[in-house]
Amino acid sequence: MTARGWLRPGLAFLAVAYGLAGLTQLLLPKAFFDYFPWVDLLPPYNEHLLRDVGALTVGNALVLAVAAVAMERRLVYTALAANLAFAVPHFVFHTTHLEGFTPAEVISQTGFLVLLVVIPAALLVLAWRRPPG
Repeated sequence: MTARGWLRPGLAFLAVAYGLAGLTQLLLPKAFFDYFPWVDLLPPYNEHLLRDVGALTVGNALVLAVAAVAMERRLVYTALAANLAFAVPHFVFHTTHLEGFTPAEVISQTGFLVLLVVIPAALLVLAWRRPPG
């Protein structure tokens, strides 16, 4: 598959993943807190904060989705860079606040968060090498 061939499905994957998480945070914040892995290990529950983060996450997903459809160079770069502006500090916070986590939770959470950094970073490198559009 070509670099361009990886960009569209990669952007779409990120859009769907963030969209599902964001909609759950926005529409069902208590369920997200109670049932999404690892979230309840960092209390307290705050409905306002979860709904705000959910709305921002839905916005991020929307930009990623539009980039996946349009495949316009600047939009793809901006969508991926904006995604990393969230994903990197999110990764740093969670990997430095592991009190109360079991070893399995540390491994699974860290692995999941690594993917949320590596995927957009790799897509950004691909886009930079072989500009879309």
